[in-house]
Amino acid sequence: MMKSKTILLTGGASGIGAATAKLAVERGHQVLIADINHEGAQSVARGIGSGASAVALDVTRREQWDQVLDQAWTRFGRLDVLMNNAAIAHAGYVDKVPLRDHERTVEVNFMGPMKGMLATLPRFLEQGSGHFVTVCSMTAFLPFPGLASYAAAKHALRAFHHALALEQRDGPLKFTIVHPTSTETPMLEQEAQSGLKLAFASPSMSAAAVGDIILDAMDKRTVEVYIPQERGKVVRRVGTSPRALREMVIRGEALGAEHLKARLEGRS
Repeated sequence: MMKSKTILLTGGASGIGAATAKLAVERGHQVLIADINHEGAQSVARGIGSGASAVALDVTRREQWDQVLDQAWTRFGRLDVLMNNAAIAHAGYVDKVPLRDHERTVEVNFMGPMKGMLATLPRFLEQGSGHFVTVCSMTAFLPFPGLASYAAAKHALRAFHHALALEQRDGPLKFTIVHPTSTETPMLEQEAQSGLKLAFASPSMSAAAVGDIILDAMDKRTVEVYIPQERGKVVRRVGTSPRALREMVIRGEALGAEHLKARLEGRS
């Protein structure tokens, strides 16, 4: 039987975070759900039951990280896992997205998790154990038309995660990074309404299915996980070849346009 863990999970008010929190409690873990949408996080926690609680957190504010970590240690007496999941997206071609939205995307999707890991690192080291689980994205390998700053932030997040893991390779800490494909969340719905065709080139997954894989990776302490696994080899190869990337985008946008049209027509 797997040992119960204490987990601080960011971005848990909806989507992958909410689904993962529910599944984690069902597996016997204790979860502190953190989100800038405190009311939403509280609602998710109430729906899950006694194994979950909620706290307000703007991941871009370092002082809030310190406060939330204090609460985690007060509540649990220790923290086993920091699961960085919070993310936002502003869909649109680079010149159509306001600069402030590009900046906010990088602040939330990269600087936020980085600040959380920096705040947690000394506490994990003093404790003598700890596991960083980073929910990243397949776009960490793919420059993505229509989500340029989102992909850029995820590229940076993967690099930082692995660099920190390498620095700590001889220590007691564990590191896992997970790259979901398109997932049925409010973010994907925003992309649908924005007409982001490439996001619909391949079938999407449910948030619960992604959450199950994240928790399996956490339990097994897997270093890096692609969801679905078979796409990992493809995105790694294509992401390093400008010619292959261009060809993939052309094919993907054509296919995604068909899938998106069917999706929207099915709701009309």
